[in-house]
Amino acid sequence: GDEAFMALWQPANVAEPKGLVILLPSTGESADWPRGIGPLRRSLPDHGWHTLSLSLPDSAHYIAPAEPEPEPEPEPEEPASEDSEPPAEPEEAGYLPEETAALPGELSGEQDDETVETAEPAKAAAGLPERIDERIAAALDHARGLQAKTIILLGQGTGAYWAVRYLQQWAPDDVERLALIHPRQPDSQQEALAQLAPSLGLPTGDFYYRESDGARKQARERLNVSRRMDHPAYHQIGLTELTGEHKVRDEQLVRRVRGWLDRPTD
Repeated sequence: GDEAFMALWQPANVAEPKGLVILLPSTGESADWPRGIGPLRRSLPDHGWHTLSLSLPDSAHYIAPAEPEPEPEPEPEEPASEDSEPPAEPEEAGYLPEETAALPGELSGEQDDETVETAEPAKAAAGLPERIDERIAAALDHARGLQAKTIILLGQGTGAYWAVRYLQQWAPDDVERLALIHPRQPDSQQEALAQLAPSLGLPTGDFYYRESDGARKQARERLNVSRRMDHPAYHQIGLTELTGEHKVRDEQLVRRVRGWLDRPTD
């Protein structure tokens, strides 16, 4: 439509690119999110793939969860004297800009509470699927303009759901493969991801983290549905969470996604 949005383009670092991977982050994540999306968009070009990472509109009033920071060890308190100053109010804790979404009105700093409550979020939430569809369509138009040899949609978290929904709604015949990274269904959507993803029939890579009981159960449900539908190329890849080892975890994800991209689709 007429809505401007940010997308990050990274050309393949080879003479003959294999194709283009369009990346969709999860709700509250940026186009260069430091977990998953960012490492993939920067690493895949070294292995022959263009990457185009989109920013998606967030649901109204959504605040992205910040990763917990280790609490400092308490320092011994000095006895207070009558002449001592009262302790200063602690400054607000800082977070990386990508890890905390701004509340409505924070960006301008001029809106009052009443304006925040009556502004656009309700309207934006009502048209969220359509706005996301338009961004994916714009990315596909860009890929077609480049005459990319292969076009692949890769979604992380809720971005995986929006990728699946777009393919189910519009069925573009030039998207050849689909990758789901730790897929999650948005709370606002009723159509079950486990039913939608296998029904597409596209070669699909379903990457999930094995340590989570919920993730394992949902992955098993998606796999069972794909078997009942006799899906020709639905592959699940279990990943290790590696809590606290973010760099190692991201290297594992990039390696597994590369392996899936390079495998034949027949």
